[in-house]
Amino acid sequence: MRFLRRSLTGVFLLAVTLALTAWAGAMVQGAVSARMNEEPRSFPQRERILAVNVITLDPVTITPELTVFGELRSQRTLDLRSAIGGTVLEASDALVEGGTVTAGQLLLRIDPVEAEAALASIRADLQDAQAELRDADRALILAQDELTAARAQAGLRDQALARAVDLETRGVGTAAAVETAELAASAAQAAVLTRRQGLASAQARIDQATTRLARAQITVSQAERAVADTQVYAAFNGTLAEVTISPGGRVTANERFAQLVDPSQLEVSFRVSTSQYARLLDDAGQLMKAPVDVTLDVSGVNLRAAGQITREGATVGAGQTGRLLFARIDTAPGFRPGDFVTVRIAEPALADVVLVPATAVAADQTVLIVGDEDRLRSADVQLLRRQGDDVIIAVGENVGATIVAERSPLLGAGIKVRPIVPGVVEAEPEPEMIALDAERRAKLIAFVSEGRMPDDAKARIIGELEADEVSSQTVTRLEARMGS
Repeated sequence: MRFLRRSLTGVFLLAVTLALTAWAGAMVQGAVSARMNEEPRSFPQRERILAVNVITLDPVTITPELTVFGELRSQRTLDLRSAIGGTVLEASDALVEGGTVTAGQLLLRIDPVEAEAALASIRADLQDAQAELRDADRALILAQDELTAARAQAGLRDQALARAVDLETRGVGTAAAVETAELAASAAQAAVLTRRQGLASAQARIDQATTRLARAQITVSQAERAVADTQVYAAFNGTLAEVTISPGGRVTANERFAQLVDPSQLEVSFRVSTSQYARLLDDAGQLMKAPVDVTLDVSGVNLRAAGQITREGATVGAGQTGRLLFARIDTAPGFRPGDFVTVRIAEPALADVVLVPATAVAADQTVLIVGDEDRLRSADVQLLRRQGDDVIIAVGENVGATIVAERSPLLGAGIKVRPIVPGVVEAEPEPEMIALDAERRAKLIAFVSEGRMPDDAKARIIGELEADEVSSQTVTRLEARMGS
């Protein structure tokens, strides 16, 4: 009995399983047949239209602006050095870092004892030279008197010789007397020669004394200048920097103890590329005195100053490129030497050009023009300058054309767009209204009724679907959901 009961149970379960399998197969077959027999739904295909920002190419005259970075420097900078060494006895209260001084103001006084002692010794040497010159003058006068006396004595000896010769000729005198007179005249001539040599020596002594006096005077001038150098004065109005000395300290000769800077005469040095430098040359190949605008950003507050290019560097410099230019700044309140500033240079004006965003020009220097039926076409332009996020282009034959201001990978020739002019508010286009057939209307109403929407939304949408004409946007949105 147990075996028969179990056998009947197995047969029953097998029969139930086969019946369920057959029923499931019938359901699948019916669903597939119903699906295959349904008419395919077709959704209206519309061309995709992209909204783009556009600008119009209206040629104007633009002055390009070249932006570089530079460093401020003072046209008058003086290293303050001590000409002599010594101990600092006195220092000005302005001799500190950032101190302001005026021209001729005493900055530093060094102990003058050694310099004054040297000056006193040299002045004594000057007195010796002056005394030597006076002695030489007196010796010259005596030498001149001695030469005069010797010449007078020689004249007398010559007269005596002439008388002796005359007496001998008349037979009164003797040959010995003539010979004695000749010896006396020769001795007188020798004495004259000796006095002439003495006169020449006296004149040479005067020359030597004069030279010694001149040297002594030069030495005195140097000693007086050394005494004056113990006091250091400001050469011009300015501000002190890098001060390294104070009263009581000691300085050595030619030691720099401060730097005097004139903050009122500033200039800016900046480097430009070779191509940028070429744009700053005139027809004669000379650097133009172009105006510049210097800006210093200090905690969000821009300090501005105007200037003009004055000169260029003589050489490029090892390991550098481009050209180093200098511009004089007229008035620069708040600026200081060493500031890192932004320099904007006004280039020669360009005529018949347009300033457009850089995103409007492709890498191959083409733009997208909105043509007939708002379809795009590509056109070539000439890129002249880059101005930050904008570029300056020569429009050529595209005068008055409307181009895309912001290109994207989705845009290309032949694509239809909806132009948007920046700053112009466009009116919302009215939705397109279409008429629905009864079957399509019923399907849409059934989909809305069975959907999980708020009751008020269902009522509003069903009310729109029951009208004679329905918005195409509403129909497209509902059919898209039905397809998903």
